[in-house]
Amino acid sequence: MCGIVGYIGKRNSQEILLDGLKKLEYRGYDSAGVAVYTADGLQIKKAKGRIANLESKLGETPLNGSVGIGHTRWATHGKPSDVNSHPHTDNSLKFSVVHNGIIENYITLKEELIAKGHVFVSETDTEVISHLIASLYEGDILKAVQKAVKHMTGAFALGVLTEFEPDRLVAVRQASPLIIGIGEGENFIGSDIPAILEYTRNVFILNDGEMALLTRDAVELMTLEGDFISREMFHVDWDIVTAEKAGFDHFMLKEIYDQPKAYRDTMGSRISPDGKSVTLNELTITPEAIRNISRVHIVACGTAFHAGMVGKYVIEKMARIPVETDVASEYRYRSPIITKDTLVIVVSQSGETADTLAALREAKRCGAHVLAITNVVGSSVAREANDIITTWAGPEIAVASTKAYTSQLIAFYLLGLHLAQTLGTQTPEEIAEVITAMKELPAQVSEILEQAEALKVVAEEMAKHDNLFFIGRGLDYAVALEGSLKLKEISYIHSEAYAAGELKHGTLALIEDDIPVIALATQHELLEKTVSNIKEVKARGANVLGIAVEGETELQKSVDSTFIIPKTLDVLTPALSVIPLQLLSYYASLARGNDVDKPRNLAKSVTVE
Repeated sequence: MCGIVGYIGKRNSQEILLDGLKKLEYRGYDSAGVAVYTADGLQIKKAKGRIANLESKLGETPLNGSVGIGHTRWATHGKPSDVNSHPHTDNSLKFSVVHNGIIENYITLKEELIAKGHVFVSETDTEVISHLIASLYEGDILKAVQKAVKHMTGAFALGVLTEFEPDRLVAVRQASPLIIGIGEGENFIGSDIPAILEYTRNVFILNDGEMALLTRDAVELMTLEGDFISREMFHVDWDIVTAEKAGFDHFMLKEIYDQPKAYRDTMGSRISPDGKSVTLNELTITPEAIRNISRVHIVACGTAFHAGMVGKYVIEKMARIPVETDVASEYRYRSPIITKDTLVIVVSQSGETADTLAALREAKRCGAHVLAITNVVGSSVAREANDIITTWAGPEIAVASTKAYTSQLIAFYLLGLHLAQTLGTQTPEEIAEVITAMKELPAQVSEILEQAEALKVVAEEMAKHDNLFFIGRGLDYAVALEGSLKLKEISYIHSEAYAAGELKHGTLALIEDDIPVIALATQHELLEKTVSNIKEVKARGANVLGIAVEGETELQKSVDSTFIIPKTLDVLTPALSVIPLQLLSYYASLARGNDVDKPRNLAKSVTVE
């Protein structure tokens, strides 16, 4: 996720662009840049790091001009650096582009452009766009952009400026947000409303497949094919804090609702166009090395460790390789058996978790191949691992992880399928079946989110209690651990998660009248046994909320209430069943009057051991 801002008018654009980028810094903050049309033509300034670094550069050598585009980046392709920062240009330096999203076919486009003599300087997918537009330009920037987008697949919001037509600014939206701000003698573009709220409260919100041509005095909306659109203007009455959260009360809630997009982005170009295979082009590990893997170690902390527990199940089921999961803070102190045939997978949202980084270094010292799953391209974990699967969830602001966790699940599904393809442990038909079901997950998450109000009622009742239990078997147990952690983190309700089959081994002593128990029962093969465990806690007075899959009726006879998730393959249910648990935690915290985004005593990234 990245932030885009653009301006065309009579004022100094540099100041407006910088101000807009600061308002969008929550969307990305590993680098920033601006392109401004000046008396000397199109000029660009970029800087790695926070926007303050860019501001310092512009303070030394300002860019004076009344039209420009700016960008704050969260890397998906290419490590954070000045060169990889946006805006990007073509070889003539006459065309400039800022981009939010992922161009799935950028490698193919890049190869075609290189064959025509284009020279690339960055590692990004975005640079392809500027070269592509330049190659198609015949005196009309609007038409060149329209031609270019026909060649592009993926998600993209674009701001495009050319030195040849400095009185025109082009904006495009395809599966990535973009809005147009309307002023008097000036107009704006932005990824989100906060970027322009100081200057105007009148906006057009572009829909997918739409674009806009901006001049100082007019805005024309049209489809990507050039058919003009008439749309009612939207007047924003939010304050800036609400606007940064896209109208949500808290970043956590916004990030819960970001998950359908995070799922789509993380799958993205990693699924073949025919939907029958997974393509992890970013991995360097060879098929021969994969066939020689004798064991897998998954190492992580907290929420990432819970994702790893799901990953263990997925890899063992799909690839039939034995997998161990370890808490990173314990891993290197137990003298783990690591050989050159061990694949060590480290999982970290930030890529800076101290214990995970230490485990990575120990694994490399012992000769293992290390694969990182992380949300931050330029992080220490990403730099030091042999391979990386980036989860394209975008920045996560709330301390309690939601979309980062579920994106890690998607990464494990992709990896499991990739290993299975290489090893032949699943048939092509079985692999295609999983991929088909994965592609349905974003819409199914949206379906769950539509039922949030029902969960709010349940959570408000839960919030009256000081103790609560989660139970589940198999994958449901892994999700129960994550649900319990979320509840503890932000509501401060004492919560424990147990493998349901362990209840007889002492846990039943803690069950008393009216104590809430959340029972996950989404695994078809384990349903009968889970129902038996539920009856045990019911017999001792527990009030049970069951999480079940659509079409399941037996569970509902044994619980006090149920929440139904859409039907999917058993192996994929964690990507759905955790969503209601995230919402329950959020609403319980809210009911208790807590600071949802900043729970006490916790930090977003744990960078000390």
